[in-house]
Amino acid sequence: MAQLAIFHPPLINPVSIISPEFCAPHLIDLAIVRKVMTISSGNFVVRDIMGNIIFKVKGTLMSIQDRRVLLDASGNPIVTLQQKLMSTHDRWQVFRGESTEPCDLIFTAKRSSVFQLKTKLDVFLANNREDVCDFKVKGGWLDRSCVVYAGDADSSTIVAHMHKKHSVKSILLGKDKFMVTVYPNVDYAFIISLIVILDEINS
Repeated sequence: MAQLAIFHPPLINPVSIISPEFCAPHLIDLAIVRKVMTISSGNFVVRDIMGNIIFKVKGTLMSIQDRRVLLDASGNPIVTLQQKLMSTHDRWQVFRGESTEPCDLIFTAKRSSVFQLKTKLDVFLANNREDVCDFKVKGGWLDRSCVVYAGDADSSTIVAHMHKKHSVKSILLGKDKFMVTVYPNVDYAFIISLIVILDEINS
């Protein structure tokens, strides 16, 4: 019965947070592969079901703040994800391109509470004064299972869900692989950005 809860009608209006070019009229299944044994964290490759690289995520070394950059397949920066210093809720800010200027802020994400047994993130768009979150992420990070909702905690509108994929080959190669299904008309670059933030907060 739990599986049935994740299927909902597609959103009529596209949810374009980063760019409308990342909104597809159909379900998008993406595989995220993270190198587990690596000096710099944040190294991900995101592929579609045909094996084509869609995004790459690179971490930055020698930086006071944790920072990740989401790149397209050609290596062009799409957004920069940066952890805010001195934040009790593990707040991350996401900016356009390689910018970290306030005018280029797209959204912020933070833990719903300081202490929590299961992962819960509140996501606020740049123009939100943080009275009510625009998106919510809930799930258990240890088994790489989470659901992204549009709206606050009472919303039942699911826009994406994630689960881990185990294989002997991935374990031997020191890689962590999980699958993300993004619902129709939902910005999949935005969803991948949330997954990266989730991984950083729970690492």
